[in-house]
Amino acid sequence: MTLEILANADRRQVVLVTGASVGLGLAIGHRLLEEQRRRRIHIVLTARESSLSRFGEQGIAQCDDVWIRPLDVTNADQRQSLVDEISSKLGGVDILINNAGVAYRSCVEHVTEPERLHQMNINFRSPIELTRCVLPGMRKKRCGKIINISSVGGMMAMPTMSVYSASKFALEGASEALYYEVKPWNVSVTLVQPGFMRSDAFEKVPYTMMGAEASANCDNDYHEHYHHMERFIAMAMNRALATPDSVAKKVLRVMRRKSPPLRVYGSVDAVMFSWMRRTMPSRAYNWLLYRNLPKVRQWGRR
Repeated sequence: MTLEILANADRRQVVLVTGASVGLGLAIGHRLLEEQRRRRIHIVLTARESSLSRFGEQGIAQCDDVWIRPLDVTNADQRQSLVDEISSKLGGVDILINNAGVAYRSCVEHVTEPERLHQMNINFRSPIELTRCVLPGMRKKRCGKIINISSVGGMMAMPTMSVYSASKFALEGASEALYYEVKPWNVSVTLVQPGFMRSDAFEKVPYTMMGAEASANCDNDYHEHYHHMERFIAMAMNRALATPDSVAKKVLRVMRRKSPPLRVYGSVDAVMFSWMRRTMPSRAYNWLLYRNLPKVRQWGRR
């Protein structure tokens, strides 16, 4: 064996996680720490500079095989600088988990172009750009895994979550193309699609500026849309069987698989919606979903 092969065999696999200071990203971080007891991995957890203190609050401290790094995924210089540091000191990223994301609550009519671009930048453009940064190293080693956290919102769209679904649909399309492109180098691409997860995350989802005004104004034409969808989604999240930790376990299973699939359902409702979409005639599918929207008969009456 050459010295290079020996060095590669001895090095730890490097796992890079974005948006790791809260929610699903934090759950993935905790699961990775447990994984270190079973196999040799080097963990790089990232979050915006202002959120780094959360790691200490959650009992995650930096050490030799756990790095905590600031990363605004929308900042090109920060993306490239981090990948360069990992490449020079650790031999490159072996597994990239693109988890960082944000959701705007708004009807299509209430999303301005800057708000739409901001949502697309975080949920679609930034993970794809970070993927582009790590792919040359993966191709050179002829192995690697890209795990993109998608959503049920990437297979179906809900009213008042239009721009969020647009960003996830885009991520799904690019990831599917990438799956075929990099397979010859033994690089896998997987979309993990969680549905509703039991958490208070929906309470923190921001409105667009016009969406907030419409939600608060009982005389706005779209008020009923916001009012009933907010209650419906909050109820669905409170009753959901899936949790950030249960989805994190699925992400770890993808990491362990030699040849993971393109799509992995993160929750029972994701399986159900996928089955409906694949088996029902599209007109019946859309009719059924529309008729089951909360209090839909009250929408548009003003």
